[in-house]
Amino acid sequence: MARISRGITKHVRHKKILKMAKGYRGRSKSSFRIAIERVEKGLQYAYRDRRVRKRTFRNLWIQRINAGARLHGIKYSQFINGLSKAGINVDRKILADLSVREPDTFKALIDQAQDALGKPA
Repeated sequence: MARISRGITKHVRHKKILKMAKGYRGRSKSSFRIAIERVEKGLQYAYRDRRVRKRTFRNLWIQRINAGARLHGIKYSQFINGLSKAGINVDRKILADLSVREPDTFKALIDQAQDALGKPA
């Protein structure tokens, strides 16, 4: 049986990995053996951080809502509780955007939340 040369397959595999390793520092971008390790680790980080990104953005939205709410003399937890009691279902992403870009609309939501809690506005 004839021997099969794997030059083309090997070249394609190497090229694929080295293309993914573009932008890495030192031999990680040029040496195939090291590039494989760096690329695999990079893919692990990417997989993990796609999930972490969701947590990070939620934290950011909560901080923005809290800052906007405290300007009007109410805490974040009280504000969210008041909104749920008032039957207003707005997600945190939208609330954060309103607190930054539409302060008047956000103030109206705070007033409704405070009414639902029975606090004076």
